[in-house]
Amino acid sequence: MATLELINIHKKFGDFVAVEGVNLRVEEGEFVTLLGPSGCGKSTLLNMTAGLEDVTSGEIRINGKVVNQLGPFERDVAMVFQNYALYPHMTVEENIGFSLQLRKRPRTEIQDKVQKVASMLELEKFLHRLPRELSGGQQQRVAIGRAVIREPSIFLFDEPFSNLDAALRLKTRGEIKELHQRLGVTSIFVTHDQEEALSLSDRIAVLRLGRLEQFGTPEEVYSKPASKYVAKFIGTPQMDLFAGEFVEGGYQIGSVKIALPRSLKTANTPVDVGIRAEFVTLGDTGFDAAIRLVQPVGPFTYVTVDWDGGSATARVNGVSHLKPKETIKVDINPNGLLFFDRNSEKRLDLV
Repeated sequence: MATLELINIHKKFGDFVAVEGVNLRVEEGEFVTLLGPSGCGKSTLLNMTAGLEDVTSGEIRINGKVVNQLGPFERDVAMVFQNYALYPHMTVEENIGFSLQLRKRPRTEIQDKVQKVASMLELEKFLHRLPRELSGGQQQRVAIGRAVIREPSIFLFDEPFSNLDAALRLKTRGEIKELHQRLGVTSIFVTHDQEEALSLSDRIAVLRLGRLEQFGTPEEVYSKPASKYVAKFIGTPQMDLFAGEFVEGGYQIGSVKIALPRSLKTANTPVDVGIRAEFVTLGDTGFDAAIRLVQPVGPFTYVTVDWDGGSATARVNGVSHLKPKETIKVDINPNGLLFFDRNSEKRLDLV
């Protein structure tokens, strides 16, 4: 296992700034996800960590040692690529054991380790097959096995589920988590899928346009997002945000006033508020709103309601029989409100 430090990392491609001033420390045995949309710099950070891209400025340290000038092999990292990158003419057994062959390890040692890795990943029946004879999930496990057999100090995963269908993504996600629990190797995982990040990670680094927006546990980035950007990016459905105003005894959103605790601090700047679906309830109390959209998603139904000057989504347990255009009572729990500076978009701690 190893610690990883990214210290004031910058990366430019010509005049384009891909990564700007990122500082990050990953502890021994941690599973950290780099999360963000396409073009935010997450894969570039991973490639620089692996030694596949040069750093424009800043330092990468593994176990306290600066590795900027070291190649991928010297850094003792193993990478699982998005497209698997398997050798098509080699069998599963040969693909998994190839790195040990390059190190000229004894044949018996290679066979023994390949068998152990194949057993761990449930690939024993496929050792003599070629990659084209495998499913996408099986190919992904072979790619993981090729990384595991090296026993690296750091695992790097570059969107490894992007080529899998929804059911297989879920299954493989569980396999990755179990593998990390078993091996305990420091791991960096890149994805644009916030659900994957929340379910897999010890901590999540949310990136935006090459900058680190927030670094924290899944609970922290969900419940205490550092900015509007994080608040909107994390969570399903997306957090509802309102550009209302403070009034006597509450916060006014269109025609509706939400009562606020008297202990709430004041702010010397315009303030927006955000609310997640679990803090919006539908029933017999509250204000009147019209149902605009009903979305069943298995155990929950997301119901979007509109009122004069506002709109919010509630999460209802089970299958809802509500219909669009119906009028219903809506209640917003003030304890679930988050406050954001309208100008800087940073979260304000007013409670």
